[in-house]
Amino acid sequence: MKRKYSGFSLREALELIPTDQLLSWELPMVSRVPSENFQENRRRLEAFDLENSEQARILLMDAIFAEVVPGHPQLKIWKAAPLETDTLIGVADYLIAPKRAFVTTPLLCVAEAKKDDFLQGRAQCLAEMAACRWNNKNNDLMIPIFGIVSNGVGWQFYRLTPEGEVFESDLYSTKHLNELLGALDYICDVCAKNAH
Repeated sequence: MKRKYSGFSLREALELIPTDQLLSWELPMVSRVPSENFQENRRRLEAFDLENSEQARILLMDAIFAEVVPGHPQLKIWKAAPLETDTLIGVADYLIAPKRAFVTTPLLCVAEAKKDDFLQGRAQCLAEMAACRWNNKNNDLMIPIFGIVSNGVGWQFYRLTPEGEVFESDLYSTKHLNELLGALDYICDVCAKNAH
């Protein structure tokens, strides 16, 4: 019986990797000014209940991804994407992979922090990152895997190295949008370089 990602505790997720610690990660990013198009879209999103509605915050996540990812034409975003290994099964809220008609080598996975539960989101994201690494290894690709846990407003970034080290960033926020966009752009840039 294959396990679902949402049922993992942090300890179980780290045992998948395997590691027993998360290392601090300061992203070497450059702040990015949002486009006028994004600013207008964000203004329109204020008509939604971004404080209490998870569905509304997903619209905000979509808008942030749509602002950054198209700047990296090698990448494609997959929503509600199946992600499976020999022992794990489930659906990633988002996957970013090389731009193809299918997903073979996921570069980044995103777990929504449902009900603002970043701790459970972290465990789910780490289990999904282990699954991404497994899929990539089966395609002879040993590269860092990136992960994000977000509730739309807060964003936390993760990196899993081929050696099994896991790095965790501080929490980024839409209140400091330029830094958040810069961090996501930095990670997408690394993913785009690994997309070949």
